[in-house]
This record gives sequence, structure tokens and C-alpha cells, in this order.
Amino acid sequence: MAAPAIGQLLVPRRLSGSGPGIPAAPAPAGPGLWLVDTTEYRAYAAGQAPGTLDALELARAAEFVRAADRDGYVCAHVALRRLLGAYLGMPARDVVVERAPCAHCDESHGRPVVPGGALHFSLSHCDGLSLLAFAVTPVGVDVEPVPDAAAVAESADVLHPREAAELAALPADERPLAFTRMWTRKEAYLKGTGVGLAADPSMDYVSAGPVPVSPPGWTLGDVLAPEGHHAALALADPPDDR
Repeated sequence: MAAPAIGQLLVPRRLSGSGPGIPAAPAPAGPGLWLVDTTEYRAYAAGQAPGTLDALELARAAEFVRAADRDGYVCAHVALRRLLGAYLGMPARDVVVERAPCAHCDESHGRPVVPGGALHFSLSHCDGLSLLAFAVTPVGVDVEPVPDAAAVAESADVLHPREAAELAALPADERPLAFTRMWTRKEAYLKGTGVGLAADPSMDYVSAGPVPVSPPGWTLGDVLAPEGHHAALALADPPDDR
């Protein structure tokens, strides 16, 4: 399966469990998006894990009590390592993943990175799904199930005032999808910056409407996701465009 091209920003590719499904390609010129279905990929990932994940990842996988959580972690991280290896031209097990300096204290517990900065990546997962993105500039992704109305009502503190007004103007039955649309954009952006949810989500306006509003220096896009879910991608503009 070929790596997605720039024109396929909103069309993630599924990573099939029936074979490698990994591009033999250099770092993508635009965002490479991959959607992993745990149900389809679980057995394949479990077989690949001992020769693909490092000791810390294997230990982390063993800590999960729920089989679904363990399967999701293994699928996501096997896919991540194999894709990184393919993009970087090395065996998956040899890929080194480090932590960038924290955006708040400069200690090394920021977002995961590969040495050298030639390839950036982001990973998000929820029950049954993982979304992975790879790009030559900082990138963030998020995928979430659409919550019920009660959960949306309890999340007012993450909304920018304009987003709160947009949600309030919608019929009640349309608010959960609009909220998830807004939230995935916001979390993808915060992950891409390396700040994550340590920042106040209500400070950034990304819109709950059909068209995202991109913060300065970034491009936000909604990503095709299975029914009952929403996903988004945030991609830092090239340095010359900032």
C-alpha cells in the first residue's frame, strides 16, 4: 500500500491485518495518515509484537488489565514502529523514539519524536481504533467516539466562548457531533504543538462548525472516520509559510 499523498489529507488508509500493509517509502512530503482497526489487526500485531516492540513497550503492554486495552496498545505501537521503520528505511525494532523537551519545563518528557527531526508523527487511539500521522513538519491527530449529550453538557470548561455560542445555537441532537468535531481539532492541534492538555483548551478557537479555523502557523483538517467517530489532523505550516 502506497503512502498517502498530500491530496489525500482527509482520506486515511486502513492498515490491513492480512499482510504488511506498510509503505517502502521515504518520509512523506505531505501528511501520511493511517487508520488501524484493532479487530482486523489484533492477531497480526500480537504475532509481530515480540520482534517489533522494545522491552519497555512489551512491559507496558503486559500491565493492561483489560484485554481490549492491551490489544489497542499493541496494535497501535506495532503499527507505529513498522511505519516509522518503513519511512526511515530501517528495521522497525531499530527505530529510536525519544521524548522532546517539555513545553513547560524543558525536561525530556514532551511528545515522542525520532532523533534528527526529519520525520514527525502523532498517534491517537480510542476503543477499537488508532489513527497515526507522519509528516515533515510537526503534526497532531485525534480520534474520538461521539459522546452522549450528558457528556457534552459537562464539558463546557474546554470550550472557547465562540465555540460555546456555536454549540448553543444548534439543536440539542446535533451538539454531540459538533462538540466532537471541535474537540478532535483542538486536541490534534495541542498535541501537534507539544503542549497537549497541559494547556487550557478553552484558549484556542478552532470552531465547532463544518469548517475548522486554523490557529496561526497551522492547518487543521477533519479526517474521515468510521460512523460514530470523528477525527482531525493538525499540521504545522512549513517554516517559509509562517
